[in-house]
Amino acid sequence: MLELSIVVPSFNERDNIRELISRLDAVLAGIRWEVIYVDDDSPDGTSDLVRSIAREDSRVRCLHRIGRRGLSRAVVEGVLASSAPSIVVMDADLQHDETLLPRMLAKVREDKLDFVVASRYCEGGSVGEWDNKRAAMSRFATYLAKLVVASPLTDPMSGFFLVQREAFDRAVRRLSGEGYKILLDLFASSPTPPRYAELPFVFRERFAGESKLDSAVLWQYIMLILDKRFGHILPPRLILFSLVGGSGLFVHFLILFLAFRVGNVPFAVGQIVATLAAMTSNYVLNNFLTYRDRRLRGMHFFTGLLSFYLVCGVGAVGNVGVANMIFNRQQEWWLAGLAGVVVGTVWNYVASAMFTWKKS
Repeated sequence: MLELSIVVPSFNERDNIRELISRLDAVLAGIRWEVIYVDDDSPDGTSDLVRSIAREDSRVRCLHRIGRRGLSRAVVEGVLASSAPSIVVMDADLQHDETLLPRMLAKVREDKLDFVVASRYCEGGSVGEWDNKRAAMSRFATYLAKLVVASPLTDPMSGFFLVQREAFDRAVRRLSGEGYKILLDLFASSPTPPRYAELPFVFRERFAGESKLDSAVLWQYIMLILDKRFGHILPPRLILFSLVGGSGLFVHFLILFLAFRVGNVPFAVGQIVATLAAMTSNYVLNNFLTYRDRRLRGMHFFTGLLSFYLVCGVGAVGNVGVANMIFNRQQEWWLAGLAGVVVGTVWNYVASAMFTWKKS
């Protein structure tokens, strides 16, 4: 019987494939294992190489995803495609210490645990050669994780862990799927506090290839935190969209003040300029933050801007119409104004998602 499945999400990791499989073969002697590479259609031919190896080694499998991205969702698909009762998640770049795998498997069996987490922050662990900036970002992200995870994990951001299938099955239908930190998502989505242990490891340098760590990773992490904290009330994108809209109000009144009071521009002209400035500001910020994963570039940026102007124009008409209707019935100006803002915001959010930042 198969004992251990190793799920390895990959993108442009061709030069690391054979080395990782060789190391797994060395450290897992006597253990019946399989490795599943979940490849997001790497242009460097990662999936082709994995398939060629799989034709000679039945322990190696390739799950080739086309038109889908996201590390957390890749891990979920890999685990669902696996067969063993114990599943390890680890990176393809050999920064995770594969020699820890036998100890992780023994630990989860001996102590009847749900998870064994390889930690960089428990005694004996280390982030290795990280610079101060990256180390500080990791510590801050670990602090934010406490907002959604009650368990006192020292390294909730770890991407190297073992999970028992029963524990995964209990959490999988509650997962957010946002971001790249699937361990945090699993712990936050578990209906009961997971039983777990942590083993120290030293984070190594990448074996080959380039790091995928960029500013998008931070965006994905914030989306995950928002989803686990508020997702049962409001979608995380709507929360960000509304916050951006609030910043647009500040831009609107600032431009109106400068145009009307400082520049002596007629009020109507100042109002038009301020409105366009606020919509432009909202568009730029939403393109950079709220819809970072669908960010528009080049000519698409400008066609998207025109689309956003049109969407917000219709939203403004709806805002005024609903506000007037409620005011005429209730005579409560604040209630009417609030209703108009809510209707306008929801319309702008839904319509811009459908037309401006529609999924390709």
